[in-house]
Amino acid sequence: MKESEIVSVISRKLVPYILIFGLYLISYGHLSPGGGFQGGVVLASGIILLALARGTDSAQKLFPEKNLRIVEAKAFFLFLFMGIGGLVAGGYFLQNFLPLGKAGEVPSAGFIFFLNLIIGLKVSAGISLICFYLLKGE
Repeated sequence: MKESEIVSVISRKLVPYILIFGLYLISYGHLSPGGGFQGGVVLASGIILLALARGTDSAQKLFPEKNLRIVEAKAFFLFLFMGIGGLVAGGYFLQNFLPLGKAGEVPSAGFIFFLNLIIGLKVSAGISLICFYLLKGE
């Protein structure tokens, strides 16, 4: 595929805004529509746009495959530990064990904010890795 200078420049300008919007969706997912999964997909779409416009080698310089694998694995184990934290607190798996804040503030929903962060990292790393493998043809 022939590289286009216009697509390259526009993607470099758009990717930071896409990543910021993904972080916004993750961080305010317990107050408004959004959350970990939706924000993670938006984060991954920014990485994928960079890989499509500039090539996977260029995207992997900013987001190395090894680091994405580490983030995905650590996010998975953090999710498990959050779930086990509810069991340790005397409840059930993924029961809230943190105090609740005032309505409308960040974080106000106990551990849901942190759960959204973990899920967002897991989803964005996983989808980015899948697309890197598909774009490389492995």
